[in-house]
Amino acid sequence: MQIDMKKTILLSTMFLGSLVFAQEMQIKGGDRDAHGCIGSAGYTYSQIKKDCVRTFEQKIKLTEVAPKESYTSIAAVIFSKDMKKAEVFIKDTDSESIILTRAGGKAKAWKKDGYVLVPYKKNGYQLKKDNIVIYQ
Repeated sequence: MQIDMKKTILLSTMFLGSLVFAQEMQIKGGDRDAHGCIGSAGYTYSQIKKDCVRTFEQKIKLTEVAPKESYTSIAAVIFSKDMKKAEVFIKDTDSESIILTRAGGKAKAWKKDGYVLVPYKKNGYQLKKDNIVIYQ
């Protein structure tokens, strides 16, 4: 009986210790990025909104035109309030997002480093890379 009690106490202590360790890991950041966004919950940092966002919840989503993989990826677009900047989230970049700037006064194109975002059809957009449509 005394051995069973010792086993129970030992197992309980180990279990509680593992819970405390797991809680400490979460408190210290777990999978938060440099901006505090939790990647495992689908959050990434938006430079335009200055906040964590879920790209799949954004209003403007573009679909990959010619996927190289067996799946089609989605790009999300967030505009600044004044519409002078467009932040684009796509999978094949080294950074979290690309900030495009509207070209000229009333021009309806946002550009940076070979990427160009232009209106498409009635309410959509196309994203081009080196003049090839990659998302729409």
